[in-house]
Amino acid sequence: MPIERVFVAGAGLMGHGIAQVHGTIGKRVVLYEPELARAEAGRDRIAGNLERAVAKGRLAAAERDATLARIEATDDLDRVAGADLAVEAVFEDVEVKTALWARLDVAAPEAAIFASNTSSISIDRLAEAVGEGRRARFIGLHFFSPVPVMPLIELVRGSATSDETDVAVRALAAELGKQVIASADRPGFIVNRILMPFLAEAMRGYEEGLGSADDIDAGAKVGLNHPMGPLELADFIGLDVCLGIMRVLQEGLAHEQFRPPGVLERLVEAGHLGQKTGRGFHTYPRGDLSNSGGAS
Repeated sequence: MPIERVFVAGAGLMGHGIAQVHGTIGKRVVLYEPELARAEAGRDRIAGNLERAVAKGRLAAAERDATLARIEATDDLDRVAGADLAVEAVFEDVEVKTALWARLDVAAPEAAIFASNTSSISIDRLAEAVGEGRRARFIGLHFFSPVPVMPLIELVRGSATSDETDVAVRALAAELGKQVIASADRPGFIVNRILMPFLAEAMRGYEEGLGSADDIDAGAKVGLNHPMGPLELADFIGLDVCLGIMRVLQEGLAHEQFRPPGVLERLVEAGHLGQKTGRGFHTYPRGDLSNSGGAS
């Protein structure tokens, strides 16, 4: 089934980026948030991204205008009724995600593909929220942040995901110019299974006084040739997101390296979530990190 109409639920860091890349390749996109102002703010961020690309000579003004014209903000969940693909990009919480999928299952066309941008939660667990007939068309489609820049997608099949669904989303990924890696449906999938212990160990070192945040990050950037240090990267991802992923990994795998460090839990409890709140392991603004490598 060709995918031409895309419904994106969630207009935050990941959601607005997912909407942007689909609009850029000619798809009609509806960007949803339960509050219209939040959906419009997501579309405004897309407009800002495209305007910067025009200013840098990477995009023609006509292409900017055409892309924006294909992206509509809404607070009406029933707009999923016109979608070939529904992408969920809401907070990394099982209850939040499953409640949304249950509602979308009622309103979406029978043939629509459901794709979760979850970065760690089991696809089979999320698919329990929809009817059995939908589960063949339920899949994990994990983008990386910033979505317009990062060239990778993790594809995660559930036990019921059909070959036809797999083929359709791989074809879409090719249209988007993204490389696909396939992960088994296990906690954290491939990338976060590797990444989160690295971030957690850097946090534990910081907590133990091993070095300053700047020195720990410099060690990774200069000594390991990483584009961002682990603490800076955690701030970029969002410390609340990192904590949620680590908890999923710890619950699902029960290995010590996945245990969330105390310093991370305390920062999140205090509302210091990283770049998006102006404070995490570092304080911000610290320059433009929008084109650095990231994850989610």
